[in-house]
Amino acid sequence: MTVVSEAAVWCDRCGSAAAEGDHGACAAARRLEPPRFCPACRRRMKVQVLPAGWSATCVEHGTARSA
Repeated sequence: MTVVSEAAVWCDRCGSAAAEGDHGACAAARRLEPPRFCPACRRRMKVQVLPAGWSATCVEHGTARSA
């Protein structure tokens, strides 16, 4: 199952509203870290980090994987 591409309402790193505040630090950190919150529903995701990449799973929206 793959995450359906939806407009990001929530920041996937800090969980705050994506339209509010400055998320420059979040964007910089996301280059090195997997997402922690689902950008569609703000649920905390189950994250697994492996040497070859990462996967993040939202119980509602499915799984996202690193490229």
